[in-house]
Amino acid sequence: MFKFLRKRKMKGQSTLEYAVLIIIVIGALLSIQVYIKRGIQGRLKTAADDIGDQYSVGNTNVSISTSTTSNTHDTFVFGVTNSTLLAPETTTTTRNQLVRNAVQEFWGN
Repeated sequence: MFKFLRKRKMKGQSTLEYAVLIIIVIGALLSIQVYIKRGIQGRLKTAADDIGDQYSVGNTNVSISTSTTSNTHDTFVFGVTNSTLLAPETTTTTRNQLVRNAVQEFWGN
């Protein structure tokens, strides 16, 4: 009879140990949830920033001007063209962007 009681006590004790272990795990997860949320929000913000600038298709005017300048010397002898670059090639790009009616624009808020 004592063996039966001892065996039954061990089952109850192991159940209690599992319950305490589950409570400790849940408590640990609840205490670090703020850090997990901040990490996920940070990754989401980084991904959104990588997409690029937001713009309105109907209200955005973009003007891009590209100018390329080079100084070369070309010679043509017996059907063969020889080209020599005398100065480095320069490329100038100018970009202007204007958003019209930005105050009246609806951004989904």
